[in-house]
Amino acid sequence: MMELITTTPFYFINATDATGRNGSDDYDYNDDHVELRQSLNIMSLIVYSLAFVLGVLGNGVVIWVTGFKMKKTVNTVWFLNLAVADFLFTAFLPLSVTYTALDFHWPFGKFMCKLNSTVSFLNMFASVYILVVISVDRCVSVVMPVWAQNHRTVRKASCVSIGVWILALTLSAPYFIIKDTGPAYHNEDIINCFNNYALSDDYETPSVNQLRHLCHQFMTITRFLLGFVVPFSVIVSCYAVIIYHLMRSRTLASQSSRSFKIIAAVITTFFLCWAPYHIMGLIEMVIHTADYTSATLHNVVTIGVPIATSLAFLNSCLNPLLYVFMGQDFKDKVRKSILNVLETAFQEEVSRSYTYTNSMVTSRSKDKSVSDAEV
Repeated sequence: MMELITTTPFYFINATDATGRNGSDDYDYNDDHVELRQSLNIMSLIVYSLAFVLGVLGNGVVIWVTGFKMKKTVNTVWFLNLAVADFLFTAFLPLSVTYTALDFHWPFGKFMCKLNSTVSFLNMFASVYILVVISVDRCVSVVMPVWAQNHRTVRKASCVSIGVWILALTLSAPYFIIKDTGPAYHNEDIINCFNNYALSDDYETPSVNQLRHLCHQFMTITRFLLGFVVPFSVIVSCYAVIIYHLMRSRTLASQSSRSFKIIAAVITTFFLCWAPYHIMGLIEMVIHTADYTSATLHNVVTIGVPIATSLAFLNSCLNPLLYVFMGQDFKDKVRKSILNVLETAFQEEVSRSYTYTNSMVTSRSKDKSVSDAEV
């Protein structure tokens, strides 16, 4: 579950400080946005549930096909790791569904609050840096094809993938530290899973609150830069070089057309799904740290946060659909693999039925022989 959700979202309480707790004593919870927030919550529940079902099934098929059915290549290593990251994230989505359905009450304890958030950001960082690696790999293959043919190996790709996971785990680890659980400001019976940036229950001391705001700013800006701006700058640069070389060589363009379209679609989808989330994160940071509050910004976040978060969640179930619709080789492997499973299953059923029937016939023949002998 992403930070904008687990900090008691703006579309649930419309005035929070950096702790995720309500910072306004005179805030009216029965304001004009109640119906809007309820509608947005229902939308979120539908999207999360859809992302869970499609993500677990779709990424499970991708893991099965790329990991066990297709020949091990550098490309299958990349897409296998991307599918593992998405599968891991979508497998935790029932926690987000429950949290939203219970009106943002977290019943799973502090450890699961920490783990759930860490897995979410692990998915984000792992996905974007795998896309960076894919882009660099494609760029090198186009610019230096001979060198790439001699040095691109499955073993090296696997080592690079391990490095990406270590980097992603390092960048997501701080969220395991700062996540905390505590009673909601407006109702002590409701337990929120929120970001405790100062690692303190002291909300009165100015220096502690100042530290809390500074940590919030640091983590938001760091996430925006390392999780979005820097990797996408590398990705865009790589594809600019690739497009330049493809325009110069028609043969190269025809050979790389299909794989280029798939990767470009995956990257474009990731950008469209995650850009709104990072923008909402920056707006939230401004609201938390500003000396005054803007009604316009509050309204933007009230509507924008659940939509942006839903888009981010959907990204983890869209990649398998792109592979199926755009990758002929992948589509053929999936079709053949599923047919083989069904054929095997039906053959086993037929075999069992045939064996059972034969045994019954044999048994009856024996019984008849015995009865004939007795007569």
